[in-house]
Amino acid sequence: MNTASGISCVGIIMDGNRRWARAQGKPVFEGHAEGYKRLQESLRWAREAGIPHLVAYAFSTENWQRSEDEVGYLMRLFRSILENETKKMIEERIRVLFVGDRTRFSEDMQAMMAKMESATSEAYDITLHLLMSYGGRAEIVAATNALLEKGVTVASEEAFTRNLWSYPMPDPDIIIRTGGERRLSGFLPWQSVYSELFFIDAFWPDFSRGMFDVILTEFSARERRHGK
Repeated sequence: MNTASGISCVGIIMDGNRRWARAQGKPVFEGHAEGYKRLQESLRWAREAGIPHLVAYAFSTENWQRSEDEVGYLMRLFRSILENETKKMIEERIRVLFVGDRTRFSEDMQAMMAKMESATSEAYDITLHLLMSYGGRAEIVAATNALLEKGVTVASEEAFTRNLWSYPMPDPDIIIRTGGERRLSGFLPWQSVYSELFFIDAFWPDFSRGMFDVILTEFSARERRHGK
């Protein structure tokens, strides 16, 4: 087991679910279900490595523009997780927090999100920050508007951070993107300025424990000066 000393937060852009399904000759939707299984495994790997926070990019603000069938499937998958996974999260000592524009979801789903957050907040070893209906620019605009509504016209970085959807999530030490793309696609632009980036060619459902351990080992060898 690779113990990740000094790592407080890992972010994952879970890219490649649909391409994985096509490569397997399976319906596109099955890639999303397989991707959720890999997220569950990744939580276990991170917890065993002593990492207290994991951030997963599950559904972006742009994803609402996908086909009605695909968005409908993803909402049904999300609803199933909300309805059926809370007990498992509690048993595995996983705290769940949802980060994003919740107003895009139905009122009953918003209530279920709040219920899962509350139910998993008592005793936990790792926190899963699940980015749902999230976009980095949208988060920055929302934080700016929140400050303006409070009458704040000049804010410190600390004050701005406190008004982000993700607060009080720590900034990611590591960001992993699978699927072969070399960009962040709106993933935590404010929080990622000093994150170490790892781009993996494998599709998300093929991401493995070995790949995760290699990333942790490489991270430990990097020198992080934060501009100093």
